[in-house]
Amino acid sequence: MADRVTVIGWDGSPLTAAARSALSAATLVAGAAHHLSLPEVPAAAERVRLGSVDLAARRIAGHRGTAVVLADGDPGFFGVVRTLRAPEHGLEVEVVPAVSSVAAAFARAGMPWEDARIVVAQQRTLRRAVNVCRAHPKVAVLTSPGAGPAELALLLDGVHRTFVVCEELGTSREQVSVLTSDKAADHSWRDPNVVLVIGGTAGGPPAAPWLMGQDPTARPVRGWGLPTEEYDVQAYGSAAGPGTLGRIRTGAGEDPSLRAAQLARLGPRTGDLVWDIGCARGAFSVEAARFGAAVIAVDIDPAACARTEQTARRHGVPLQTVPGRAPHVLESLPEPDVVRIAAGGVPVVTACTDRRPERIVAHASTRDEAEAIGAALSDGGYTVESLLLQTVGLDPDDWSERERSVVFLLSGRRTDVPHP
Repeated sequence: MADRVTVIGWDGSPLTAAARSALSAATLVAGAAHHLSLPEVPAAAERVRLGSVDLAARRIAGHRGTAVVLADGDPGFFGVVRTLRAPEHGLEVEVVPAVSSVAAAFARAGMPWEDARIVVAQQRTLRRAVNVCRAHPKVAVLTSPGAGPAELALLLDGVHRTFVVCEELGTSREQVSVLTSDKAADHSWRDPNVVLVIGGTAGGPPAAPWLMGQDPTARPVRGWGLPTEEYDVQAYGSAAGPGTLGRIRTGAGEDPSLRAAQLARLGPRTGDLVWDIGCARGAFSVEAARFGAAVIAVDIDPAACARTEQTARRHGVPLQTVPGRAPHVLESLPEPDVVRIAAGGVPVVTACTDRRPERIVAHASTRDEAEAIGAALSDGGYTVESLLLQTVGLDPDDWSERERSVVFLLSGRRTDVPHP
């Protein structure tokens, strides 16, 4: 094993005294081509191109001498330190950090970033990174070949964002470009780059931020499965189709207890994409978005989509609405992770099982309808749970019944996904 392993971050500025000292004593230096060409790298040192960090770590573990690993930015921030310290390599490292590429990108943009989400986009994680960009108003994306600004823009189709693309930060070829997301796919971008994805609805940060990333106290309300009074009920139409102007009467499908049970079974989380089919006034869509998930709300009635957008703005969450009749409108939507079906019955359930989300919830007002939906979920390869939910609203003054809701809840979990 190497006698000493030092990881040096490099942000394009002159190396520190500590970094130069470690390099001068190195008998092995690992890094990218532009790192290995630095004049401070000893001519006699063995040089290892840092393509696969795992391969380089094994080479370092077998080296007898002093090793140095050079990396861009802060190597402890989504960097090589994690891999080098993995138990299978057994390396103890000293770290000389530099300014991270994310910090540098926000500095170039002149923006604060304690309220930003930070994600790594690789080909296998690109879809989830895009979902974070859909769900949050400020995201820094550390890109990779095949998962760069153009690919981000293509998958964000229909969602307007501003891109700040920072190419080759800290080098003589550094370039910062600001453009709308719909223009980014038309460009060829140089690696490495960081993309700041800005836009969407924000709840408004507190005067003195205290938490990195999304601040839960910035939301105007606490809790979930909120009463229907928390949502503006002056709306047009319903999930099932065109309606009339006036106050929407709360039906069984909009009962807060049912909504809470649906959210519990779907478990929407950061990086997920949720389909809410039959969004009505947007209560479910907004609550799913408040969990950090990206949401596409679908309704046959454009006025219901407009009402959902208004509700989302009032609650400080971004989401996308798509007016149209399911299941046909679903064909052009990106792949969902979880789906809530409030309208459309068996044809919509079948169309959703064909897209293979991890979990699906639906509800029914009659046993026959519930059996049909349950059979469609089972035929689509889902383990089915069926519950009869009854809630009774009581007047706290005299405990008299105010409102009653009885509904079947159907939930499906994909059989090829391990149960947690």
